[in-house]
Amino acid sequence: MTEGRDEATPDLARSSAWMALGTVTSRITGFFRMLLIAFTIGTLLDADLFNNANTIPNALYILVAGGVFNVVLVPQLVRAMKRDPDGGDAYAHRIITLGLLVLAIATVILLLIVPGLVHLVFDQKLFSPGFENQRESAQLLMWLCMPQVFFYGSFVLMGQVLNARGRFGPMMWAPIANNLVAVAVLCLYLAMFGTSNGTDGFTTDQALLLGLGSTAGVAVQTAVLIPYLRQTGFAFRPRFDFRGVGLGHTLRLGAWTLLFILANQVAFIVIQRLGTRGTLAGAESGEKAAGSAVYEIGFLVSQVPHGVITVSLATAVIPTLAALAADRRHDRMRLELGRTLRLALAIIAPLAVAAACLGPTGANAIAYGGIRGNADVIGLTIAAFAPAMIAFTVHYLMLRGFYANENTRTPFFVQLVIAAVNVAAAYTLTYNAAPARVAALLALSYGLAYVVGATLSTTLLSRSIGPVLDRETAVFAVRLAAACAVAAAVMLGAVAALDRAGLDTDAPGPALGVLVVAGLLGAAAYVGTALLLGLDQLSYVARSLLRRR
Repeated sequence: MTEGRDEATPDLARSSAWMALGTVTSRITGFFRMLLIAFTIGTLLDADLFNNANTIPNALYILVAGGVFNVVLVPQLVRAMKRDPDGGDAYAHRIITLGLLVLAIATVILLLIVPGLVHLVFDQKLFSPGFENQRESAQLLMWLCMPQVFFYGSFVLMGQVLNARGRFGPMMWAPIANNLVAVAVLCLYLAMFGTSNGTDGFTTDQALLLGLGSTAGVAVQTAVLIPYLRQTGFAFRPRFDFRGVGLGHTLRLGAWTLLFILANQVAFIVIQRLGTRGTLAGAESGEKAAGSAVYEIGFLVSQVPHGVITVSLATAVIPTLAALAADRRHDRMRLELGRTLRLALAIIAPLAVAAACLGPTGANAIAYGGIRGNADVIGLTIAAFAPAMIAFTVHYLMLRGFYANENTRTPFFVQLVIAAVNVAAAYTLTYNAAPARVAALLALSYGLAYVVGATLSTTLLSRSIGPVLDRETAVFAVRLAAACAVAAAVMLGAVAALDRAGLDTDAPGPALGVLVVAGLLGAAAYVGTALLLGLDQLSYVARSLLRRR
């Protein structure tokens, strides 16, 4: 098999182009939103209070139904479209009706148990004397943000119906509306309250603006999809006749996915608690601290390439994999998975190397407002996420193979291992660690867990459908490693040379210049070496996108 085979089926990259453009725009606005949050409320304990309260609804939505909605429904909807006389419309009506009922009930229950959830998500030091205002802020913010569970679920339900009908773009573009609402809310916050980098909690007015504004953004994101659904000819009508139409099969598949998500979210909550332990310790001792807010910044930066490249490719290939799995064409499944993996890694791997080499410089380039003084710990955390960027991509794509085969049981056991490694490594590495190092050590723990997970998921999938990593992929990996090594040497050399030339890389302006110069030189070195070594994936993607244009 030669890489030329990858060129024989250019539809994947072309189908992903529109999604990737939407995701790029979404990630850019999301990145600006993240920077604006850090600029406005800093990266210390107050930032952790808002970050945890605002992220836990998404985590709980995923725990309640997200896994079922995201990875089980598309293959089932595709099968219903092929099997049912009405093209799967009735099945989709029932799925949305049931999903909205579950989401509404879950949201009400979660609102009632917010006081208990605060104890679950935050380190117990928050409930000790002296942190009363911070505790009240955390609880109020969580109450205000919890309705996001319903809106996140509604968004994914509608988005997956669109995906199953071949309309991939709207789901990638809609989060831009959420980001724009959030940016407007933060600008209003700045006008009313100014910037801070504090540890004393929020006033009621501040919490109301942040919490309600965040929830409004998710609601707008959901509403954006409604016109696109109508364009496909799909007009939702609630249907409550759930028995005897195959929903039981879907829910049985979802049961394993729910257990998968449970393992993942347990690890997430542990990481959040360990992060707040770091910032609470810093608030108590007066030391510099990096907790869950800094960890979240590093995580979001590391997820930009994943969201733009991997998710777009995977979303486009899922219907194909589902159809091939239904026909038991495992040879073609391996071909599609291998090709998608090579395309993703050809872009993700050099970006991971850039994060490792230029993370500290990049953080110095944005050291304004509440970020000033904490840029070093942010940069260290971004660099520490580099191994996870590659490992997570491999694991994510391998899971698409399991889901296409309607195997949700194996991913659950793999995720158990990942969660266990993540929690064990996080506790071990952060035990007695300085508060300023907590976020970076949590990032390393995450990467280690997914290295183990990627190895395990690849091995188990290969046992199921045959070897996914063939000789072609092995040769590709060697060439990719060589090209990335050259790029790393060039970037580190450029940073060192510019530092010796007298540029103050700790100041935002000069640091931005160093970031741009070193990044461009590294990119040129990677592309040149890749072409010299015969890595065809970059050329393939470029040609496919040009054909799309």
